[in-house]
Amino acid sequence: MTASPPRPRPVMMIPLRRCGSHALRLRLNMAPQFYSPYPLHIVDFMPLLAHYGDLRDDRHYFRLVTDLCGLQAVSMVKWPQMAFDPVQIFEAIRHQPRSVHRVHWELLLRAAEQQGASVAMDKSLDNVHHADELMTLFPDMLFVNVVRDPRAQVASMNRAIIHDFDTGLNAETWLAAHRATDHVTARYPGRVLTIRYEDFLSAQQATLETLCGFLGIDYLPQMLDVGASQEARQISQLSALWSSNCFAPIAANIDKFKQQLSMDEIALIETLTGDYMDRYGYARLTPGAADLSPATRAAAVARSDAGRARAWRDLEQDNFRDYVLRRCRADYLAQLRARPAQPALPRGAEHVIVTLSELDPAAFEVSD
Repeated sequence: MTASPPRPRPVMMIPLRRCGSHALRLRLNMAPQFYSPYPLHIVDFMPLLAHYGDLRDDRHYFRLVTDLCGLQAVSMVKWPQMAFDPVQIFEAIRHQPRSVHRVHWELLLRAAEQQGASVAMDKSLDNVHHADELMTLFPDMLFVNVVRDPRAQVASMNRAIIHDFDTGLNAETWLAAHRATDHVTARYPGRVLTIRYEDFLSAQQATLETLCGFLGIDYLPQMLDVGASQEARQISQLSALWSSNCFAPIAANIDKFKQQLSMDEIALIETLTGDYMDRYGYARLTPGAADLSPATRAAAVARSDAGRARAWRDLEQDNFRDYVLRRCRADYLAQLRARPAQPALPRGAEHVIVTLSELDPAAFEVSD
């Protein structure tokens, strides 16, 4: 019997969105050995896991598999030539350790295999908070840690509907993500490559060569011409958040945050993230002694909630395609959230683990 070829090497980019991750992903995707589609961002799915109950029960796990296949189907950016059958996915992994991450990665690995890639990367950066579970599932996983000046990154986050609408809250998110990365780096030191986004801006080729070497893929000169990427051109038209992704990065924008943030906001960011700024070589502009009181934070939460509602209204007016695509995904997650957690079981049957009859996975393989 012929042995199955090895599956693509799993890689995860960390730790937080708006770090320049799309710019790197799109360029790496030009290598045939590499595959990284638009991410599912299952961080938004994680709060729903309690609704699924004991995943040892095939009914619960099959529902989870089906719902994650649905999440991929309503993603803003589709994975080319991929349509997942939840029955096939469930039968393929039913005897493996059960986890939302295992389902997610089965989708990603299958897509990478269809593309003939030897490396598959997930750009769901927030999954840095689940790195230990991922390493249990995939002990050969690598991590690409992309660091960006927290002032520039928070300024970008403030304008993104995927984050909070307050500088302090987004700085807290930045800090939590980098603390989680510290854990990954300390526990799996040989598996993490750390690069600064600013170094990519000033030395694109050297940074990409380093990345490719770490990932075990070929560096290609065409990676420097992102305008040749069909995916880059496509997503740049879908959302204002990605409008610059089909152009070469502008190094002069490194200090753009100085026009986007007030000095009070810069002080707040530096108060929270100053130690990391020192570590990564970002010069401070303030003493870093901002007010971090609970009352200040409560006001920030209220301000952010109002800003989010306003942002959805503005998005509907400014970019209807972007609005509908994001709303479709949000509505799908809301539908799952509103669904009853589990069907009512007869008295005494609450702890019975149900096993569904096994099907032949080969019967669901597409062969024509």
